[in-house]
Amino acid sequence: MALTTVTPALGAPILAASMSGVAPYALMLGAAGFGLMGSMMALRWRREAEAARADASERVGAMRAALDEFETLLSGMPEVTIIWRDTGIEPAVLGPISSLLPGENRAHAVLEFRSWLEDDAARSLAARLTDLRIEGKVFETSVTARDGRIIRATGRLVGGAAVVRLRSSGAMVEPPLRADAMTRLPSPAEAQGILANLTIPAWLRDKDGVLVYTNAAYLHFTRTLGLKGERGTAPDIFDAEARERHLKSLEDAADTIAFTEQHHLAGGLDLVLFPLSGGSAGYCYLPIARPKSKEPENNEPDLGHLTTVIDALATPIAVFDKRRQLTHYNTAYARFWGLDTGWLNTAPDEKAILDRLRTQGMLPAETDYRDWRAKHLMSYALTSPREVPWYLPDGRSANVIAAPATGTGGVIYVFEDMTERLELETRHNALIHVQRETLNALSEGVAVFGTNGRLKLHNPRLSLLWKLPMNTLGSHPHIDDMARACGETFPEDGKRIWADLKQRIIDLNPTRSDTKGRISRADGRLLDYAVVRLPDGQTMMTFVDVSESANYERVLKERNEALIAADRLKDTFVQNVSYELRSPLTNIIGFADLLASDEFGPLNEKQRTYTDYIRSSSANLGLLIDNILDLATVDAGIAQLNPEVLDIFTLIDRARAGMAATFVGSDDPVDLTVEVEDNLPTFVADGTRIVQVLYNLLSNAARFSDPGSEVRLKVAARGPDRIAFAVEDDGVGIPEDMRNAMFQRFEGQSVEGRQRGAGLGLAIVKTFVNLHGGTVLIESREPRGTRVTVILPANAALALNAGE
Repeated sequence: MALTTVTPALGAPILAASMSGVAPYALMLGAAGFGLMGSMMALRWRREAEAARADASERVGAMRAALDEFETLLSGMPEVTIIWRDTGIEPAVLGPISSLLPGENRAHAVLEFRSWLEDDAARSLAARLTDLRIEGKVFETSVTARDGRIIRATGRLVGGAAVVRLRSSGAMVEPPLRADAMTRLPSPAEAQGILANLTIPAWLRDKDGVLVYTNAAYLHFTRTLGLKGERGTAPDIFDAEARERHLKSLEDAADTIAFTEQHHLAGGLDLVLFPLSGGSAGYCYLPIARPKSKEPENNEPDLGHLTTVIDALATPIAVFDKRRQLTHYNTAYARFWGLDTGWLNTAPDEKAILDRLRTQGMLPAETDYRDWRAKHLMSYALTSPREVPWYLPDGRSANVIAAPATGTGGVIYVFEDMTERLELETRHNALIHVQRETLNALSEGVAVFGTNGRLKLHNPRLSLLWKLPMNTLGSHPHIDDMARACGETFPEDGKRIWADLKQRIIDLNPTRSDTKGRISRADGRLLDYAVVRLPDGQTMMTFVDVSESANYERVLKERNEALIAADRLKDTFVQNVSYELRSPLTNIIGFADLLASDEFGPLNEKQRTYTDYIRSSSANLGLLIDNILDLATVDAGIAQLNPEVLDIFTLIDRARAGMAATFVGSDDPVDLTVEVEDNLPTFVADGTRIVQVLYNLLSNAARFSDPGSEVRLKVAARGPDRIAFAVEDDGVGIPEDMRNAMFQRFEGQSVEGRQRGAGLGLAIVKTFVNLHGGTVLIESREPRGTRVTVILPANAALALNAGE
């Protein structure tokens, strides 16, 4: 066996040559297969289409058969069905017309409502039909035919079509009425039974022509004519002359069954009389209205004479004929909708106009435009004008009035621009609402009286103040009625008060002015009133209940007077007591100094200690009296400062000396440390007052410090024009809730059970610092102690002059 090997370089050309020969056959086989499959699919689709067509034909036949059956059933029903499928197509009328119109076989005769229904019934049914076709309002009502029958009318929307069903109930408007005189019925009785079942006016007469029986249709007919008979008898529709003529005619026609004639009543009656034994019978009916012959299509009424009038109007107007084509319009219409007059002159269809306006975004936004357009085009079925508001996307509002064009079958549209009016009404209503809400929210009672003395405007507060019911005020009573009602509510003085108010309201003096006053009612209430003359001649009156505020004012006034008197008494007492204490205190201090001088002999140690206590206590009492006098002087407004250039060290030494005198005899006095900063600005102030300030700060710190502890006084500059005096101690500190009270007069605070002073120290400090234009700060130190800082202007004289 031989083995042949082909190299890749040699095999590639051979494979390419073999494939190039097979490719055409492969394409032919593929095309043939595709064509075969396409033919099979087309054959299959054809068979399915033929089967579907056959099935559809069968269904259409079944539907036509069912439709014929339904129409046959409707035609056989004792009612008439009217179907409106489109405004441009005549309605379909199904059912026996003779059930509504006896003797009539024309289907569309039933649409001539005025010919067989009473006028009011015809108008009512036409209006309900218009609402059904345009707005889809269903109805179910009863109307009365001209012959007295009751017709039941029902309107529905079925599959987008308006359907009205009319059915005669067979009953009359009311059962036969017989008066007392009608009980004497002549024979034959068969005639009466027949006449009773007639739906047209019928009657029986005796041989003298006197009316002895009438049916229900006759009684209804006489009421429509406005005839009234005497009590117990039915009215006669014929006068005496006509009755005599009828009797003579019956005598002349004794051999005939009946005779007929035309009568002038109700536009002409067809009258039929029958001779009977012992009398006669008769009935009458309106001639059947025959439809007027239709004019040719090309003989429509000409509305050209209205063109001049329409063009002169500023309100947009458009007229369409029964084919919905535009026949007339004015310039305002084209301008209102922004339509090209050249295109409008081509008499476009209303549908085309609506479609163009919708494309331009000019029509009201509706979710279902086709349904909205169909309802709008039902205007061609209107029998009376109709108004519909349109709210346009550009913010305008239009009141669209559609009215039938008499004699043409078309429609006249009037587009009234309501934008400005609605905006004015909206603003007016909003303003009225705001005014009403504002008026109702007032705490004052408001009443506005017209020139005729009647209440025009009021609020609930007026009802509350005068105890008048709101329904009484809402009926716009006269001021005399209000005075009478208030007299009943407030019998003591209500009538008198309103009699006085009436004189102020009805004052016709052209120079009259506004007035106000206060009313004190017998029930204890105080009312402030004001009478304001309005520009239009009306008068506004307001009432404010000031009972509580007046009581508060009286109480506050009395309390203020009491406080002023108490303060005056206090000042007088303090001054008197201070001056009265000064004299004995001076004697005590003098004798204590005399005893301490050893002029009357030497004192032992115990005696000298007692003398020192007397001198220290007297000094404290003297200082307290001086503080009280200083505060009284400040309160009286007569305190004055004597600014001068001061030496701070001298001030400190004087304060230290006073402190030493105060704490003389103490077993372990506090240690005072003084730190004064260099280069302090020149200090100009009242030296006496500053010494008092420093003394009170140091003594207050010493009182709240433990014996032997340290008290520090630091003096430093605060900027170029202020000096700060800070006093620090290591005492127990002052709680937060007691700091503000420390500056109050006579507020001696107790800290850890120790009562310190009379409570004037820091009060004196604050008073004199404020007089110099400075400030006082108090703060706690950690872990113990208190720091009180007094910041004073370096030159108090300049600060006082600037304050003035």
